Amino acid sequence: MAGKEGPRPGGRSARVQASVHKAVRSLLSKMDRAEVTVPLIAAEAGVTPSTIYRRWGDLQELLADVAVERLRPDMEPIDTGSAQQDLQTWAEQYSEEMSSGPGREMIRDVLAAQGGTGAYQCCGYTMQQIKMIAVRAASRGESFPEVDAVMDRVVSPIMYRILFGNAPSVDRVRDLVNGVMEITPPRHASARKSA
Repeated sequence: MAGKEGPRPGGRSARVQASVHKAVRSLLSKMDRAEVTVPLIAAEAGVTPSTIYRRWGDLQELLADVAVERLRPDMEPIDTGSAQQDLQTWAEQYSEEMSSGPGREMIRDVLAAQGGTGAYQCCGYTMQQIKMIAVRAASRGESFPEVDAVMDRVVSPIMYRILFGNAPSVDRVRDLVNGVMEITPPRHASARKSA
């Protein structure tokens, strides 16, 4: 996130970040988001409020940083043996997780931050997941759409619905996946041999 002090890998900085993130998660599990303040987080984390302000700038940047970390995928997409089913399974899980109460709160926190770097990080996480499915498909000789096409035709409509309406149904997610897979040009036999 757009903190003023760049975190160093390991050491005191990493310990402070871990402690503050843990404090935020703990407080959010016990109280309403509107009641959480920098002094409360600092007390819970065992640091001074000035440490938090110096590192994150303000409460919203801190909440966004915690949300980005929680939105980082903790596993590879499930390998079902089929590119279309891999994407279908991933998209259904993505829609379910992002449309949950905690998912919506994390999305709001990321989008409310000033710098926008958290949103870019989250987009990057999503693209990495889709790239994994694409690489797996290529290794099996299966056709798969461009990552940008999946972002535009599957991820974007899901996220739009989550942000501005109700979560898309499983049937709608299936339709989105079917639609993007239909535009994928089939690989020719000669392309399969050279792949």
